[in-house]
Amino acid sequence: MTDARKKPLQLTVNDAPVAAFVEPRTHLADFLREAQLLTGTNIGCEQGVCGACTVQIDGAPARSCITPAIACAGAHVRTIEGFDDDALMNELRAAFSAEHALQCGYCTPGMIVTARDIVTRLPDADDARVRYELAGNLCRCTGYVGIVRAIRRVLDARRAASTRPLAAAAAVTATAA
Repeated sequence: MTDARKKPLQLTVNDAPVAAFVEPRTHLADFLREAQLLTGTNIGCEQGVCGACTVQIDGAPARSCITPAIACAGAHVRTIEGFDDDALMNELRAAFSAEHALQCGYCTPGMIVTARDIVTRLPDADDARVRYELAGNLCRCTGYVGIVRAIRRVLDARRAASTRPLAAAAAVTATAA
């Protein structure tokens, strides 16, 4: 028997269909952590300010601590656990490690989801733009220097990889002439 206050919810979480009954006041972060046992989504401020709870909803970063779970009916939600086989996320994880962008790790899931969005949406971002985009994610440990370097490392590597074929083609053309 279900509680009369609970409402039916169907959504996709990390590519798996989920059907549940939730109270309208249940936030997505609580639903993910408590009902789905996806504890990689951290809860910090519970006001949408710190960014520790950032997940993707329909491909865009969103604060799960202020998003009602019921508002995600029909949506595709991706938590940090849903990025295990994501090539870009693996690049970011390696860069975060190499640039010492990880300390206590509490902000890391939300920070890295945001970083992925920056890399995919703003391939030409400079340090100032990366810092601006990170403004909604708070980190008390790192001072952001390593985080910005990690994101720039991935951006720079991707930019260099995308120009290599053009440079190689230009070299072949110049040699043939």
